[in-house]
Amino acid sequence: MLKFTLLGTGGMMPLPERGLASAMAAVNGRQLLIDCGEGTQVQIRRFGLGFKAIDGVLITHFHGDHVSGLPGLLLSMGNSGREAPLTLAGPVGLTHVADCLRVIAPELPFEVVYSEIDPDAPAPFACAGLDIAPFPLKHGMPCLGYRLTLPRPGRFLPEQARKNNVPLPLWSVLQKQPEAVLDGVTYTRDMVLGPARRGISVIYATDTRPVPAIAEMARDCDLLVLEAMYGDPEKRERAVKTGHMLMEEAAAVAADAHARRLWLTHYSPAMPDPETWLPLAQAVYPEAALGADGMDVDIGYTANA
Repeated sequence: MLKFTLLGTGGMMPLPERGLASAMAAVNGRQLLIDCGEGTQVQIRRFGLGFKAIDGVLITHFHGDHVSGLPGLLLSMGNSGREAPLTLAGPVGLTHVADCLRVIAPELPFEVVYSEIDPDAPAPFACAGLDIAPFPLKHGMPCLGYRLTLPRPGRFLPEQARKNNVPLPLWSVLQKQPEAVLDGVTYTRDMVLGPARRGISVIYATDTRPVPAIAEMARDCDLLVLEAMYGDPEKRERAVKTGHMLMEEAAAVAADAHARRLWLTHYSPAMPDPETWLPLAQAVYPEAALGADGMDVDIGYTANA
């Protein structure tokens, strides 16, 4: 089960009812934060998610509405009693940006481990129980989208375990961990399990023009979260100029990807009524929904997959 929560759905500046860009994925009591706009720690408290269980923070890019909440978040995490290292990942230049922001949060009771991602050769990694695949977006500066996948191991096959002479006491162990050792012999998970099954996938891409990589990464995903900075089609020229999307453009990406759900987010502060333009998106992709601060979903594995 993967729980995904939108913490802030605004862009550029916070509004009383709309926090700045941030979202949280939670799996088995561990949490992964995406972006950290101003006031993110307020939203985390507001929606009851806590600080201590955050294993990592993924930054899409370095505009202020996506990173300005980082110093306060780190301080709050330190005050929560955290001692375990924190992974902080983002585009190349992350270390410099984070170190500058941390001038006001220089001493923490935990280590911050930086992971800089080259947009031209993004390498997958794992954090908080999730497989993370970054991919490049098209904005006014280097910007990354992220595919989060909760993998699902294959079915337990007792006949396979017997064939591979796996001792009975290790059958349940190897359903939970990659390998086990008994009497000096190493046994691996593939000796008792069938092929991996379809996992759970969530794609988060904001501050970008439509690019083929989004639909490619989001193919048949469970949840696609895309920016919708503008709704009015007359804003298309501005969207192109500033590296953003219209709602109907986001819907077209979701339709191309055959995504199971689309949540729109990152609205312009000049668009107080995004619901006005939602029908344009739903005409392209009927499953389009307006994201809102605190909106969440529990996504389970597909039955019989």
